[in-house]
Amino acid sequence: MKGKKKKPSITSRRSFIKTGAIASSIFIVPRHVLGGVGYTSPSDQLNLAAIGAGGKGSSDIRNASVNGRERVTALCDVDFSGSAKKSVERFPNAKLYADYRVMLEKEKDIDAVTISTPDHVHGPAAHYAMQRGKHVYVQKPMTHNIREARILTEMARERKIVTQMGNQGGSNPLLNMVQKWIDDDRLGKISKVQIWTNRPVWPQGFAMQPSDESKKPSALNWDLWLGPSPQIPYTPNLHPFGWRGWWDYGTGALGDVGCHLIDIPFRTLGLKYPTDAESSVGSVYTKMWNADYHPEGCPASSFTTLHFAETKKSKSPIEMTWNDGGIRPAHPEIIPADSDIGGKNSLNGVLIIGDKGLISTNINDSSPLMPKLYLYDGTTEFGPEVESNDEPEYGHQRRWVDACKAGFNSTEHLGLTSSFDYAGPMTETVLMGNLAIRSYLLKKENSKGKMDFFARKKLLWDGENMRITNLEAANQFVGRNYRKGWEV
Repeated sequence: MKGKKKKPSITSRRSFIKTGAIASSIFIVPRHVLGGVGYTSPSDQLNLAAIGAGGKGSSDIRNASVNGRERVTALCDVDFSGSAKKSVERFPNAKLYADYRVMLEKEKDIDAVTISTPDHVHGPAAHYAMQRGKHVYVQKPMTHNIREARILTEMARERKIVTQMGNQGGSNPLLNMVQKWIDDDRLGKISKVQIWTNRPVWPQGFAMQPSDESKKPSALNWDLWLGPSPQIPYTPNLHPFGWRGWWDYGTGALGDVGCHLIDIPFRTLGLKYPTDAESSVGSVYTKMWNADYHPEGCPASSFTTLHFAETKKSKSPIEMTWNDGGIRPAHPEIIPADSDIGGKNSLNGVLIIGDKGLISTNINDSSPLMPKLYLYDGTTEFGPEVESNDEPEYGHQRRWVDACKAGFNSTEHLGLTSSFDYAGPMTETVLMGNLAIRSYLLKKENSKGKMDFFARKKLLWDGENMRITNLEAANQFVGRNYRKGWEV
């Protein structure tokens, strides 16, 4: 195991197993015990740590431990009084830290970390860990902004870090059914993808509540929770979950489920960077004739269009539309009127549309994917509506752990469904929607002294160079500003 000297007893045991296997034709040792180049024997546990041990972090580190097969040596959280208590109880021997930077400096034997913080800390925490040679599992979206995603993608390759993003549906075997339909040209020429969600299902689209230091929980380290974001007094209803609707911390509906929904067409059609992005947002009026304006927060609803050049799998340019706030596309004529589109009650879904028919699927998190093929010649083919999974979240975390032990560029590593080589460009695509939404809200004073929305246009995107080419002001949303000590 990297950075850790092997005990003589373990080395002797390995030698005995290998020698015994060669000497005996009766005692056959499985390949996974014999190991090989870059392989760490199961007798060597991976030393794991969690950055963010509550909420989703609780299940991420639990699943990564593979029912105790691996060793959890440290837990980091800014508030151990909440849901992180479950992780403390589950891993009583783990050392506790509030600051991941301190943890990674003190716990030199950590091999890999799960990162399950609010979105604004994903990039800084992963960057800090990868600089120190730690393998990383990072919750979706991989980063808070496009620049961070590109940096981490390139860094993983350069430093030979085994990575996985936490869009667990990418490991759902039923995706193979969707992939086969597309590869077999069942849909014909594919030109359009429609995606929608009922998110946000948290408060969003209004002015942020005023700060109030008197309401700060005593166990919460507020400064560490803020991380790279500007220093402000404690503000209620951000921790532990209400942060999603504010740009300094969250990435809105797209950040929450875009990596689950957009993943389906992005993966199966082999898409690359979009060529452009255009958004509009729903208006909320609490006063006559004057729409509420809160550019510091995500809108209550939005509509985004992205275009993609043709690929080997899509064979034609693709238009992808995204609706959030509960607004969904019209019910296709090919699908019976009384049937759901997408998932149950049509709350979330993806339609991949070709000239021969379409594919309908649900959100691809841990919900049933519900793949359905409808062709204009009357043919239908449906996957199961109820999935039976042998392990939690399709083994998404366990596969990452196995790849960490097998090594960079191993078969296990190359078989991961959301390593940063894939998850980075896909996350950038998701975050392009947010760049377009935030640009749509930009205002400046005109020659008559009135404020104009000057950026409500199609934004042309140079994906390789990470730049909007026709509106310089939009490029401010490619990255972000960082507090000192939290830079990426």
